[in-house]
Amino acid sequence: MNDLHFRVMACIHDNPLRRMFDSPDKTLRAAGIQPGQQVLEVGCGPGFFTIAAAELVGDQGHVHAIDLHPLAIKTVGTKLQKSGRTNVTLTLADAAQTGLPSGSIDLVLLFGIIHSLPLEQVLPELYRVLGPGGSLAVQSRPGWTPALIRGGLFTFVGKEGRVFKFRKK
Repeated sequence: MNDLHFRVMACIHDNPLRRMFDSPDKTLRAAGIQPGQQVLEVGCGPGFFTIAAAELVGDQGHVHAIDLHPLAIKTVGTKLQKSGRTNVTLTLADAAQTGLPSGSIDLVLLFGIIHSLPLEQVLPELYRVLGPGGSLAVQSRPGWTPALIRGGLFTFVGKEGRVFKFRKK
């Protein structure tokens, strides 16, 4: 994604009207986010979910937000400074190589990004970083089905709104 495309996407995400129709808190609660969790947000983009996730996990939890685009990391960093949240680590990283320790994550968020990921490379990495009983939450465009998650690493456990939930096997 080039810088112009990212800036247009950021304007859409940051539009207050979007929050009226697509509440980040509601979506994150549907994903199963809980206080104290270690959360990996893959493809944080301009941070539509990042600050809300940091607030919901609280001071005992932590959000690891990764993105391939340097402007995403810069944009979310600015928002974090304004929010005063200190429980977020921003990393310029590929989802297939997160750099996180094995078993260190409770919940992975794949919101609006799954259609652009090389799943055969990314899913084994997400499986590796998730701890026992860890969860994967996917929000995607209409028409996406959980049948796209192959390889036997995750079990589909349900859907709430537009959020598909999976559990590590």
